[in-house]
Amino acid sequence: MNKDIKKSERLLSIDVLRGFDMLMIIFLDRFFYALNQGANTPLSKVFADQFDHPEWFGFHVYDMIMPLFLFVVGVVIPFSMKKRIEEIDNKFKLYPHLIKRFTILFILGWVVQGNLLALDIANFKIYSNTLQAIAVGYFFTSVAYIHLSKNARYLFFAACLISYYLLLELATIPGLGTSELLPDKNIAIIIDQYIFGRFDDGTQYTWLLSGFGFIATTLSGLFAGEILRSKLPREKIALNLVIVGSIGVLLGLILNIWHPIVKKIWDSSFVLFSSGICFLLLAGFYWIIDIKGYVKWTKPLKVIGVNAITAYVLSHVIDFSQIANYLLFGFEQYVGNYYEILKITGGFGILYLLLWYMNKNKTYIKI
Repeated sequence: MNKDIKKSERLLSIDVLRGFDMLMIIFLDRFFYALNQGANTPLSKVFADQFDHPEWFGFHVYDMIMPLFLFVVGVVIPFSMKKRIEEIDNKFKLYPHLIKRFTILFILGWVVQGNLLALDIANFKIYSNTLQAIAVGYFFTSVAYIHLSKNARYLFFAACLISYYLLLELATIPGLGTSELLPDKNIAIIIDQYIFGRFDDGTQYTWLLSGFGFIATTLSGLFAGEILRSKLPREKIALNLVIVGSIGVLLGLILNIWHPIVKKIWDSSFVLFSSGICFLLLAGFYWIIDIKGYVKWTKPLKVIGVNAITAYVLSHVIDFSQIANYLLFGFEQYVGNYYEILKITGGFGILYLLLWYMNKNKTYIKI
């Protein structure tokens, strides 16, 4: 990419970072699980464990996928919305687009993990998916960008983290006492179970109060996007991303001492720590791709990144590994325990070819 590219133009590093994130959730998680099933070595177990969520406390590589998705959504808001705001006479005219996108994301979340396609109300889950978390983060972050000053947005970010922290640590739960960061005794899961009733997702994950965290994570991406759009020299932009990211990681680790990192309830220490890592990842991709101009390796990830929502939904709705099985079943007799890896890789190959064809024909499904 031309190093003199205007900052208002699309940054390749953002698409590639999004593609990197999607690669982890549509391929690498299942790949490393299958590798460990086949190889069963200490090293393969390390990778398999890192591509699975911890039981409760702690942080694994796999925990970065969802926050990075929300973070990148926030990053692009200043790029996509600033010109729209400048061109209209009434900011509320932007709301139909925000509501439409929120609604589509929520419905796609029902399709992917809400059991909507089962057509059985008994199995329906109201709120249980990453796309729905993105819908919440995107909507409220966009509203903040439209109506609040930069300093007010920082205060909003802090308010989300502090409010959620206080609720998780100090709220009183009838019959249980004070909320604690435990799977069955935190206010977030109690409220989900009370509000959703039989439509609750039945897991340890929480969604309603976790909205504070979803919004804060998306806001952190917005802050990164504003840094990218600043008039500073590109090297200074990358340095600022590293500084903010390092501060976020440090604050997350400090808060973790008395408010442990728990991805499943998206608590405030998790937001700070994961957002810090997101800043560092963005800085790295931005430095390598948009500053240094090393772009040849990026094409496969860009193909995934420019149609990320399509890749995510298709990978969850269609069993591409089973499709690959119809073509590759004859190899099972030769590869034995490693056949599952071959199926998963073949399935990913089919999905990637579809995404490659869409990109080649400039077919981009936008919400």
